[in-house]
Amino acid sequence: MIIDEDLLAYRDLTPPGERGGTAAGEGVTSGVRCGRPLLYPVPAEDLPLPLRRRAQAFDGRYVGALFAYDLDELPPGRRYLSARFDVALDERSARAVHLAVDGDDLGLVSGPTAMEPASATAARTVAAARKRSTWLRRLTGRSGTPRAWPKGTHSPDFGWAYDDPGGDLLLPRAYGMHALLEVPAATTRVTGRLGVRVDIGVRGGRRPAGMSESVRFDEPLTAADVPRGAAVRLCMAADVSGYSRRGNAATERIQRDLVATLARCRRAAGIPDTAVTPQPQGDGQFTVLPVGIDESAVIPALLQELHRALGELNDRAGPADRMRLRVAFHRGLIKEGDNGWIGAAPIAVHRFLDSPPLRRALADHDGADFVLGVPDVLFRDVIVPAADPPRPEDFVPMVVDLPEKGFVEHGWLHVGPA
Repeated sequence: MIIDEDLLAYRDLTPPGERGGTAAGEGVTSGVRCGRPLLYPVPAEDLPLPLRRRAQAFDGRYVGALFAYDLDELPPGRRYLSARFDVALDERSARAVHLAVDGDDLGLVSGPTAMEPASATAARTVAAARKRSTWLRRLTGRSGTPRAWPKGTHSPDFGWAYDDPGGDLLLPRAYGMHALLEVPAATTRVTGRLGVRVDIGVRGGRRPAGMSESVRFDEPLTAADVPRGAAVRLCMAADVSGYSRRGNAATERIQRDLVATLARCRRAAGIPDTAVTPQPQGDGQFTVLPVGIDESAVIPALLQELHRALGELNDRAGPADRMRLRVAFHRGLIKEGDNGWIGAAPIAVHRFLDSPPLRRALADHDGADFVLGVPDVLFRDVIVPAADPPRPEDFVPMVVDLPEKGFVEHGWLHVGPA
């Protein structure tokens, strides 16, 4: 429920032509609590790729906006059949360039312990929502309830509609919505009006009701409380098989070849050397890739170049001198600490890298130059829709189960071409 310090207004929801919130002859009363909109700036580099391209030609600012509403509980035997929440911005040159549909469209994914942001924009949203005690829960997906239908994208007048025409699903009473706004560069406050309309199930059909007057809001544009340097980023780890069995001259050569090969792969994927700081680990390397990359292009390009580079390298080597790699990707909200990266993803990527399924796969496929492990979220978000290989059918499911580490996660295994 919206607490008082976050409450903008309480309004009766009145049937058309009536006053006081009571449907004549039906004994149905209802009202809505409107939360104060929460607004925060979103840097252009945190935007999804299509919007970053748009931002290059736009002389203005991007603003995240969170809206929350609570509908009153209805008398027994009554239920909400539809709910519509409208926003009208006073600044007519402003517009909503993205309207999220619950949490799933924000990029919130199931992590080891809770819902986690899967994009830089989502990380900003989550950080802002945590300022309001109940708002983050409102942004997660609502399994088994009617979905939201957004309207008014690229307009200053926008909103969301929830509809259950058959009455088969239970319409919730608590709502949270997220919009990404495009506003003039000088904007320091965002103002406008909120409207709410509902349909209530009554004997013989439905009863429409709504605010007799919209609720005005005037909110300052403040910074989101995001830890300095924290962002959702892609982590990559690689490890050379059989490294410890080799002599000093061979390990020195392998280290040199590993560093050169991985740098070549990143450059082929459009990531310059100056954009990353790889952490050397003797027989391996861990790298956090830049914020805002297009993973659907970067990951396939990395893997294709890795296949070519290892193929060229191993064609010149004897059977005992081949460089064969285990490779893993993971993604999460991380930041740089005093002695390394802080967050779940740097740990998880090494759990995947050292997992028994990857070790067995490399041992069982002697002709392959590398094997790859990715978590389920990257497989669904990147591999399945990607236009470039590797294809989804080139992966098999696996479970990384490390009881001694207290770690278990579903993932996908790919054996590189021979």
